Amino acid sequence: MSIDVEDYFHVAALAQVIRPDQWGDLPSRVERNTEQLLALFERHNVRATFFVLGWVAERYPGLVRKLAQGGHEIASHGYSHQLIYNQTPEVFREETQRAKALLEDQVQRPVRGYRAASYSITRQSLWALDILAELGFTWDSSIFPIHHDRYGIPGSPTAPYTLETPAGHQLQEFPLTTAKLFGVTIPAAGGGYFRQFPYPLFRFLFHRASDHGRKPQMFYLHPWEIDPGQPRYNNASWFSRFRHYTNLDKCESRLERLLTDFRFGTVSDSYTDYQRQQPEASPDQRVRLA
Repeated sequence: MSIDVEDYFHVAALAQVIRPDQWGDLPSRVERNTEQLLALFERHNVRATFFVLGWVAERYPGLVRKLAQGGHEIASHGYSHQLIYNQTPEVFREETQRAKALLEDQVQRPVRGYRAASYSITRQSLWALDILAELGFTWDSSIFPIHHDRYGIPGSPTAPYTLETPAGHQLQEFPLTTAKLFGVTIPAAGGGYFRQFPYPLFRFLFHRASDHGRKPQMFYLHPWEIDPGQPRYNNASWFSRFRHYTNLDKCESRLERLLTDFRFGTVSDSYTDYQRQQPEASPDQRVRLA
């Protein structure tokens, strides 16, 4: 179970109508929405991984500490929620290091996991993996093995694997969930797919991807996705509004159903359990993306 801790105005779908220099003037809802998710997880005894945006951590340090004190795993979602392939390596390094230092100061422990904004580690931004390794990250969950207009590395592994970076570093990669249906790869990791698909279809796909509960899979959600009362930006494109606002009013109840239908834990715990079930990694099991 993973949560990308960001506010409604950070999302790429609204980037054409909300500029980053406006964020500080907008009514924030991330703290309340995240605490609502936290209460839901407590009721179901679920420990999750929270990928916290540095921009949020800087403004709500108490929220980050509360998540850590609740036994949840803290990981980094970068600082400014910009698409990596639109950044320079220098800018990416500086703000990723800044976000990591913020979180580590708040929770007083190393932060080893990372997820890119909008899964924007693609074949055009594989250089970012080396920077992650050099900054001390040991695992990543940014690679979506699908075709998409904004992200994805089609044909990349669908199960957790050891990733060899372009410069020869190693990271553990926990990809986003996909399922095969009639030979077609279908995204089934959460987020908009969770809201847009009918719940029985999503449950079927997630169950199929996990081989009936035998293989770990990645689910993700954002705090704003359980908040139907958030401000509406009707000047965004029809497609962006569809992506962002569809079924916000149904998402929390669907999430509660999901928590009863599947078992969830943190990313690190799930990866460790998966590795225990696998033979010792050999060189040819390491994956180098190009």
